[in-house]
Amino acid sequence: MSTVGPEAAQAADLATEQQYVSGLYTRLDEIRARTVHRLDEQLAIVPHNPQAIGEREAQVEWHTQRIVALDAAESGLCFGRLDRRDADVPRYIGRIGLSAEDGEEEPLLVDWRAPAAQPFYTATPLHDLGVRRRRHIRTRLRTVVSVSDETLDLDDAPGTAGASTLTGEAVLLAELNASRTGRMSDIVRTIQAEQDRIIRADAGGVVVVQGGPGTGKTAVALHRAAYLLYTHRERLARSGLLVVGPTPTFLRYIADVLPSLGETGVVLADLGGLRPGLRADAPERPEVAEVKGRLVMADVVAAAVRARQAVLDRPVELEIDGTRLRVTKADAARVRSRARSASRLHNEARPAAARAVIGLVAAKYADKLGADVLGGANLLEAGDVGALRQEIAAEPAVHRLVDLLWPRLTAEQVVGDLLGSPARLAAAAPQLSDAERTLLHRRATAPWTAADVPLLDEADELLGVDDSAQRAGERRERQRRLRRAQDTLDQLHGSRSQDSETEEESEELSAGDLLDAEGLAGRHEEVDTRSVAERAAADRTWTYGHVIVDEAQELSAMAWRLLLRRCPTRSMTLVGDVAQTGSAAGAASWDEVLTPHLGRTWRLEQLTVNYRTPAEIMAVADEVLAAGGTGGTAAQAVRSTGVPPWAERVTEVGLADAVAEAAARFDKEDGTLAVVVAPSRLDAVAEAVAARLLGTSTDGELTTGPAVLPPGAVKGLEFDSVLVVDPVAIVDEGVRGHNDLYVALTRATQRLGVVHPGELPAMLAGLGTSAPGR
Repeated sequence: MSTVGPEAAQAADLATEQQYVSGLYTRLDEIRARTVHRLDEQLAIVPHNPQAIGEREAQVEWHTQRIVALDAAESGLCFGRLDRRDADVPRYIGRIGLSAEDGEEEPLLVDWRAPAAQPFYTATPLHDLGVRRRRHIRTRLRTVVSVSDETLDLDDAPGTAGASTLTGEAVLLAELNASRTGRMSDIVRTIQAEQDRIIRADAGGVVVVQGGPGTGKTAVALHRAAYLLYTHRERLARSGLLVVGPTPTFLRYIADVLPSLGETGVVLADLGGLRPGLRADAPERPEVAEVKGRLVMADVVAAAVRARQAVLDRPVELEIDGTRLRVTKADAARVRSRARSASRLHNEARPAAARAVIGLVAAKYADKLGADVLGGANLLEAGDVGALRQEIAAEPAVHRLVDLLWPRLTAEQVVGDLLGSPARLAAAAPQLSDAERTLLHRRATAPWTAADVPLLDEADELLGVDDSAQRAGERRERQRRLRRAQDTLDQLHGSRSQDSETEEESEELSAGDLLDAEGLAGRHEEVDTRSVAERAAADRTWTYGHVIVDEAQELSAMAWRLLLRRCPTRSMTLVGDVAQTGSAAGAASWDEVLTPHLGRTWRLEQLTVNYRTPAEIMAVADEVLAAGGTGGTAAQAVRSTGVPPWAERVTEVGLADAVAEAAARFDKEDGTLAVVVAPSRLDAVAEAVAARLLGTSTDGELTTGPAVLPPGAVKGLEFDSVLVVDPVAIVDEGVRGHNDLYVALTRATQRLGVVHPGELPAMLAGLGTSAPGR
């Protein structure tokens, strides 16, 4: 009897999977063509009123998003297959779900987020979840290039009980060893069991994901976003989902992940970009950011707002029709009391303050008129007083008094005036020291920083918006539309056909039989055709259905107040590593940062496996972690490249040129390169590297060539090669310098070098002493 050799069996498997995958792409093309046709039909419609415009735009948006999802699924459409013990038909797993045209119960392709796909990520030989075999299918364009099988049935594969806990280990390591591109890619084909558990965790409550370098925290967070959008589509389609990252560079780095998973309706922002219309990206000294981030600043901003409410240092005189009136501190206090009773929000209380001022001035004027003209007390009747109040309300002097006692304020005015005035700071922040208030002081023309955004948001929460004039205008406009609609219906009714002998016998319907004035007017109201993500990004008060925060350990107490306002339901996923905290305002522990805001209503999940960083590099980084004294434990590294990290000592004078030379050697290797350098040396090193290598970037662009960045800017990123410059300076210049060095050392996926002047710190003794290629 002839037996089939391994090569023939492999060829047969490839042919089998190619046939099936080709059928999937045929089905994908059919669905896409149908969707494009329906989109073209909607675009051809000519709407005749705002309601029709809104309906058409909603259909266009839906079909467009569907096409985007189908296009995103093109690369790696199908990547897995499950052979089950209780079913003869295999189950194929992919980026999206594809149903059979004949409506068969078993879909042609199961979306990776569906419950039926979960065994692909979680089944093991000891807990096979009914799966006999798991097959990983790798494609290039529409061609199947390889298959890799895992047999999970212990009877069929003796000796596998002790197999690795990594799902699809060969496939995973192949992905990890591939060169980077400067943009993060999804891990949908290689999600591991501990990652899958967190991705599929319940959406309710706050989930904190703690994980060391290389554990896939960011990937887990983004795939969780895609999973929640799949399982809670209707709710999140209305409320939106927000992903907050540490820097604009990081946001560019992850920008392609969710679109590759077919999800585009997500808002991505860093802290400095969370205020619509403001780009707060000016640099901030760490010690200043730390003071701005303290929880006490909420009280300081509140005091700054109160200080603008009907406070008089001395009496004010105003003149009405030649009559001089005196407004005292006590008068101002009565105005303040009435306005605050009307609303706790400053701007919303302004109409009440204006009414109180008008009433106050009218009473003083009447008393003065009674005394000077009528020869006694105020003898005006109620009607006269009402008319007098209307006249007083139109007086420019009264308008100026209202503005003085209760000005209409913006957050930028409140915070800018507060930080720009030592006197205002002293009055609003007596609990801060003189030195701390000096740190807070800024020039009136200084640009805004990310640390200012929570203060501005706090001010907004205290100010509110005086929209009384706008609402009155909208009411008038709506009444105008209703009258116009009713006139139109009346005219149509008057001109209806009366061919029948009696109105009762006529069966002809008029517009008035089908539509009332309210409905007709509604058809002409403007409809907001922006997507949920566009509307959310433009609205400071928008509340999201779910919020994901990456590098969450960096956020200050004031930043947490801002984010929790964005998600009052507390449906949040927070990922980070307290051993990598670089900000003075950041967290030393999750308890410390979250308990003041959430109590104990959050749960902690741990990622324990380092998939990215080679064991050779982690052996060095672990020593830095220990020296930093954070008490953190590094995740277990599962990769070894056989390439040892190295250190090269150079002279102080020749440092920049030596770094450029080392960068040039690394640049000959495949993949991306980062040069991580202490802030004080950034300009000189960047200039030297740029003179040697084309495409060198210092602005966070990771796709053009080598990137020269400070430690804080590489947080959350990864590169094939990393060159760390002057580790002693990195430690000395950082607020939590050991953490900064730990971050810098753990960005590499393949190669790590250290260039240093002077002695190498003892914690880096594990580095080799000679650079390869020298």
